[in-house]
Amino acid sequence: MQTNVLKDAGKAVIKLVGRFDFNTHRDFRSAYEPLVSDADIRSVTVDFSGVDYLDSSALGMLLMLRDKLGGANKEVALTGVRGNVKQVLDIANFSKLFNIS
Repeated sequence: MQTNVLKDAGKAVIKLVGRFDFNTHRDFRSAYEPLVSDADIRSVTVDFSGVDYLDSSALGMLLMLRDKLGGANKEVALTGVRGNVKQVLDIANFSKLFNIS
């Protein structure tokens, strides 16, 4: 999986491309950890438009992201969710935890 972080006007977007699974936990963590302590960032959006697969460890990574950003009073949202990725997030009831579009 490739991660790309774009920052603009207090918002950050983490764009993911490829499979989001256990093998990518280091890449994902290194993409979001600097955002947690960045005082200029108020919200983080994870862009799933390039992701075609995620597993249960990816769900755990998203929960960890939510906890860390929530502890820093930052909002988190998921965008570009479609297909199998949307199905997995729906089954896991992530729409109750995240703003998903």
